Amino acid sequence: MNPILQLARPDILTLQPYQHAAWEPSLERMHANEMPWRAEGDSTQAGLNRYPEPQPDELIEHLADLYEVKPENVLAGRGSDEGIDLLVRAFCRAGQDSVLICPPTFGMYKVSARIQGAQLIEVPLIAAQNFALDTQAILAAWRPDCKLIFLCSPNNPTGGLIPRADIERICTQLTNKAIVVLDEAYIEFAGEFAGVASMTNALERFPNLVILRTLSKAYALAGTRCGALLAHPDIVSLLARVITPYALPTQTIEAVLKFTDGEHRVAARQRIATILSERARLGERLARLPWIRRIWPSDANFLLIECIDAPRVLQAVQNVGLIIRTPNAPLLPNCVRISIGTPAQNDRLLQAIAAAAGIAA
Repeated sequence: MNPILQLARPDILTLQPYQHAAWEPSLERMHANEMPWRAEGDSTQAGLNRYPEPQPDELIEHLADLYEVKPENVLAGRGSDEGIDLLVRAFCRAGQDSVLICPPTFGMYKVSARIQGAQLIEVPLIAAQNFALDTQAILAAWRPDCKLIFLCSPNNPTGGLIPRADIERICTQLTNKAIVVLDEAYIEFAGEFAGVASMTNALERFPNLVILRTLSKAYALAGTRCGALLAHPDIVSLLARVITPYALPTQTIEAVLKFTDGEHRVAARQRIATILSERARLGERLARLPWIRRIWPSDANFLLIECIDAPRVLQAVQNVGLIIRTPNAPLLPNCVRISIGTPAQNDRLLQAIAAAAGIAA
């Protein structure tokens, strides 16, 4: 057994998971209290009248191929958010255990910890160094009740990529002491595609490393709500006890298998290339505008912008039918986060901010 499981809640380790209806595709189903007829107009392959297969073999093997890991390293869930929630629920006892985060970062780490009643340890990113990770401070802040360390790379909302050496150092120093959760939701935009910049090839070296991946960004499948948690098989097996029995709807399973096949992977590469080109163009053009004070380097599909007056920028963009957002982070006053759009959308955004500032775009 992976020694890291000693960090899990004792009651989860002994939990008897819900016993869902047996999955026997060769037999006609009269054992799961389902309707025997399809709804009129149901065109799915499996039929919406039937419960989907829990952790479908075909889907797990497909995601394993996509992320270049073994099937036993994969747990499929509803986006990255479900992976975050499962980890906090499985490893943190309310009022006793803690989670370490590095703000400003993705807000769901804190939300999931608060819902579970876990304490928070916050080690801020180093603002003066383009929001770099403070590796030494993380190691110094760790304490025995700290079960999970959430790292986001590229980070949301700042866009920075964490150096691989820093992640490996944390994993090494905290072997059997904490699980290092690396959220790679935006890794495909870091200049390399299909896992070259990912830490997935380090899973065998670091049994305390968990990687979160999502199909919402690079594969244009946010509406399917499908993500993958990649980890040591013992961690995957433990979390499989906690996940709901039929977590992924039939439509999601079929859509993922269809839209992440070889043809669509090529299309994803092409879309990403356009996003990277537009990211550079948008950043360069925004930097010329008087209402923009600073643009942080980004390895994601968005830009973090410091404005002279963020509310005026938000309103100018809204006036031309676009919406951007302000990060909900005290460390980012007067900042907005802009998702890279189509070339036409990016042009409208630039023209709106320029016109409001009284200059030509």
